[in-house]
Amino acid sequence: MKLTLPSIILGIFTLFIGLLGKPVWANSDNKQITTVLENYIQGTSYSHPEKIAKAFYSDANLLLEKKNQPIWRVSAKDYAGWFSKNKSGMFTGRVGEILNIEISDEIATAKVEIIIPEKQQRYVDLFLLKKIENQWKIISKTAIGKPSTQHGKRILFIVSNAEFHGTSSLPVGASFSEIVNAYTEFKDAGFTVDFVSPQGGAIPLSYINTSNVTQKKYLYNADFMYALANTKAPNKIQASSYKAVHYIGGSSAMYGVPEDLAIQKLVMDIYEKHNGIVSSVCHGTAGIAFLKLKSGKHLVSGKRISGYPDEYENFNKAYSKQWPFKITETVERHGGSFKYSDRNKVHVEVDGRVITGQNHLSSALVAQTMIKMIKSEHSE
Repeated sequence: MKLTLPSIILGIFTLFIGLLGKPVWANSDNKQITTVLENYIQGTSYSHPEKIAKAFYSDANLLLEKKNQPIWRVSAKDYAGWFSKNKSGMFTGRVGEILNIEISDEIATAKVEIIIPEKQQRYVDLFLLKKIENQWKIISKTAIGKPSTQHGKRILFIVSNAEFHGTSSLPVGASFSEIVNAYTEFKDAGFTVDFVSPQGGAIPLSYINTSNVTQKKYLYNADFMYALANTKAPNKIQASSYKAVHYIGGSSAMYGVPEDLAIQKLVMDIYEKHNGIVSSVCHGTAGIAFLKLKSGKHLVSGKRISGYPDEYENFNKAYSKQWPFKITETVERHGGSFKYSDRNKVHVEVDGRVITGQNHLSSALVAQTMIKMIKSEHSE
């Protein structure tokens, strides 16, 4: 069914509370398990057998596959030993990503994706973990591999943690449609997508339409929703890992993100130090309005910029009265030329490595344009 405005507002609260409604101890356990899995990923990706051994319980077994042997039992000790043959720190070609963690008291399951771009191979590792003497350890692992076109290049989606419009009690969230429209394009093109927010952790969501096939697909995808419930904090992000950033809209984009100095630095490092792309869509353009180059000049200065225009806003509404600034006015004050089309029309502006879209309908085209630019290794 399509959601009415009241049901959308209720959905924001319900989903946000559902994501955040974990007890404190569960969040602590999640961090510990994440550390265990990161030891496994780093150990197997960079030839650190001691990290692999640290992740596993000493008597753990791995149930792997081998030609003509559907179940190949390997001890954790033997498995770690495979990686001792390489020079410590040597990259093995494996790129790992935690997809999901599910905790039930003192046992847990976890899912990790391993891609090996050179071999065009993707593995999904499933782990069973147990809390033993107050320490989480992997007690079993199984895996399956399939051919894959994933290449390991990464895109960073920037989202807001804001729960309400300013100091009001009016709920707000990131646009779910804008997230999934762009996400689908990047994933289909072989990219890995990460999410960052000022505080890290779960984010409120809005504009969810369960009658939309794509939105429904992702809303009920546990791995995808885990990523939104566990967005990364800026200090967990390495700028050199990303080809581009993409600011997601929804009215929450007006709060927390534009003024966040850590995100500003991260984005400008990706743009200036690593020749990356800066992009936004709809209210997400609020996030780029204050970005500055090393020279002190605003990023938008002298550039064609799109986003949700002030002309289409109703500033008599209670929610818009909470906004700390206006997007069009701010972009133009900082030297940009704000461009847009009629309501509900696709509109994308490309000016160097800055790509911006007017609304959620423009999300897919913004992503497609970014993908083409990355593939052509475009630079100013």
